[in-house]
Amino acid sequence: MKPVRLPASATLALPRWALFALGLLYILPGLIGRDPWKDDADSFGIMWTMSRGGIDDWLYPNVAGLPALDEGPLVFWLGALCIKLFGWLLGDVLAARVSNIGMFVAGGMSLWYTAFHLGRRPEAQPLRLAFGGQPEPDDYGRTLADTAVLVYLGSLGLLLYSHETLAVTLQGSLLAYFLYRAVRYIETASLRNAALVGLSLGALTLTRGPLSPLALLLALFVCTRFFSIPARAALPHMLLAAVAALLLTLVWILPATLVQPYGQSPVSAWIDWNARQLALPGWTSIREFFRIGVWFFWPAWPFAGWAIWAWRRQQHMLHIVLPLTFVGALTALILCDPTPENGDLLKLLPPLALMAAFGLPTMKRGAINAIDWFSVMALTTLAALVWLFWIAKLTGWPAKLSHNALKLVPGFTPEFGIISFTVAAAASIGWIWLVRWRVSRQRTVLWRAVVLSSGGLILLWVLLMTLFLPDLNYRRSYAGVAQAIAAKLPPNANCIETNVGASQRASFAYYGRLPFVGVEGGQCDYVLLQDSVKTRDDIEQSRDLSRTWRTGGATLLWEGRRASDRDERFRLYRRSR
Repeated sequence: MKPVRLPASATLALPRWALFALGLLYILPGLIGRDPWKDDADSFGIMWTMSRGGIDDWLYPNVAGLPALDEGPLVFWLGALCIKLFGWLLGDVLAARVSNIGMFVAGGMSLWYTAFHLGRRPEAQPLRLAFGGQPEPDDYGRTLADTAVLVYLGSLGLLLYSHETLAVTLQGSLLAYFLYRAVRYIETASLRNAALVGLSLGALTLTRGPLSPLALLLALFVCTRFFSIPARAALPHMLLAAVAALLLTLVWILPATLVQPYGQSPVSAWIDWNARQLALPGWTSIREFFRIGVWFFWPAWPFAGWAIWAWRRQQHMLHIVLPLTFVGALTALILCDPTPENGDLLKLLPPLALMAAFGLPTMKRGAINAIDWFSVMALTTLAALVWLFWIAKLTGWPAKLSHNALKLVPGFTPEFGIISFTVAAAASIGWIWLVRWRVSRQRTVLWRAVVLSSGGLILLWVLLMTLFLPDLNYRRSYAGVAQAIAAKLPPNANCIETNVGASQRASFAYYGRLPFVGVEGGQCDYVLLQDSVKTRDDIEQSRDLSRTWRTGGATLLWEGRRASDRDERFRLYRRSR
């Protein structure tokens, strides 16, 4: 017997304007007004370099001359194209983040349509009620689609990475699109659908390499066997998908190999990096996966786990078997990564959110009410604390909270911003209205169990990205350091050699227009070194740094650091000729 019994009244669709408004509140804060931080400045640096450079920079990703060949170029192409199109209007930083909006919309819509198609299938329908009144397949599908998107928006991992211009962000959205194409292929195993599956896999390859696409293609073939698609049809279709993926990948590989940008091909370094991502599973990978995954996939993983349990007695459940197979294949791949990255977990979120949506209709009303009230109490308390810290930093009262709010940003002078305050106040009023709606509403709607958790998380993000955005920019941005270095650099400086990382290099090149040495190298009169203030007391380490970068006898033009960082130090030298 199916584990779902619902009346038609429980499948009231979420108004389109409400879902659209939630999406805007989710994605725009954190994109507008935020400087490139260390986490995503290097990706922006590649996009900015491409937008200002020639064909070599588009084929050979680099951060102002520093090669960045680990990941594929697709996400950087999108960002650079957005800078070309919108940079004159929005500024380069915000223009690059237009690609984030596109990725977010593509991922959300793909997940919505995937859940909608699965929710309309006969095996997913609720039990028919004795006197009728069960929901229609389309109504049930729309409700499940809304629920899947709300679970997706409420996941902590997506919140952290959807606002950063990273390859893993695009990978997560493309995985959601692949899910949709895989469902369409299982429903209609045609050459067209197989080719579209291949194109989604090709885009994934150009984003983060071929390992995930290969695992997903194998998992899709396993699903075809489970759903009795004849092997004589499935095998040619999988081959067509692989060929389509390869052809799309050749859009970069072929010209990069023939043109030899900067006298070398980036493809071999890209292949080497991907090869290093595969090894036997180790304790470190397993431990980090579960330690990070517990909060990264929250609240999707408890609902998804419940869905697997609730539907365990049913057979040929496409809405469980397909995403579960993909989760298994991708999890195995992540566990085989000797140096796992947190952002790589994003590709598991779409299938987990999909399963979570099908787990909610099977839950007891008491469990759903418990989730609701926990969300209301916990998220309202956290939002109140954010407001209290904001008041404290502006007024100095309460003194203890004011001290804690300002000690992380020494030298920062907080100011009242009318626009940020208005947005934060409007979001808070909206949260109060949402809680009141939930408390007073009598009709039981399926997606009500996750709308509070998603809305509360969005509220917290809006408060942080408005009330505390100046503090965060002050603490995490290198704009001030870049401008200080540029002020000490002579206008006729030829080029600068440096040991700074990709993120700092990107910020210095963009904010200070520092002329770093290019990919091909060269003889520079200036050198910018980054080290720790502790190096000053380590004579041997200081001598090694000086010998490596040939600063012996050089003139120190500038020394400084960010006011919020007491450890790092930057020094600008002019070498003796």
